[in-house]
Amino acid sequence: MQTLQSHHPIDQRERESMEKFLAVVPTLIDACNEEADMSHVTASAIVVSDAGNKVALHLHKRLNMWLQPGGHIDVGETPAQGALREAVEETGLPVRHHAGDGVFFHVDTHPGPKGHTHYDLRYLVRAPEVAPAPPEGESQQVAWFEWAEAEAIADIGLLGGLQAAKALLGL
Repeated sequence: MQTLQSHHPIDQRERESMEKFLAVVPTLIDACNEEADMSHVTASAIVVSDAGNKVALHLHKRLNMWLQPGGHIDVGETPAQGALREAVEETGLPVRHHAGDGVFFHVDTHPGPKGHTHYDLRYLVRAPEVAPAPPEGESQQVAWFEWAEAEAIADIGLLGGLQAAKALLGL
């Protein structure tokens, strides 16, 4: 929460997401547990190539949209750990945190499945630009995109995350 209170939003959508997060998440009994409430914290990763010129996205199976990997946080995980795990699970790439135990850089509040609301904390992760190898059961459509290509296909929530990642990297 302290990190979010001192965070500077990239745009109006993130500003509104931060306000919602700070108003709702402290009132939740078990904020990361998707079973505890219709609103919960999730974690995702913007996967950037080691060269910094590309971002890896996957075609979400249910939503049919190109998105960053992410999802629910497992019991005992921090959001940063959850973002890293989800990135590995959904892309098959050998990802690692950009620095230390995770670099939080963006938040987005959006509707999830079954009427849920997701308060998504986003982390910057890096990977060598190798062929993605998602495991069976995950979307097999994972690809590296140049920044401009990724921004052109991104929905409004992902677009802010991409812009925030570029700003963090000085691009």
